Amino acid sequence: MSEHQQFLDERDKIDFLIHKGYRINSVLENLDGALVDFIHPEEHKCETLLIGTANARKYFSSLLIQQQKAAD
Repeated sequence: MSEHQQFLDERDKIDFLIHKGYRINSVLENLDGALVDFIHPEEHKCETLLIGTANARKYFSSLLIQQQKAAD
């Protein structure tokens, strides 16, 4: 799979969780990428995604900044 296709897949997974009402709760960076924990504030469910591409890490970072600004 090309890196661009992998980015699209990771972005779609992130968007799917965000549209279901999940919020980014924590991020753990390692050599394999970033483990992003999403939590649903009403249902108290937690989902974790491994984000490997640099573009997808930039994408969830921008969503996290928007999420923090909205909370202020």
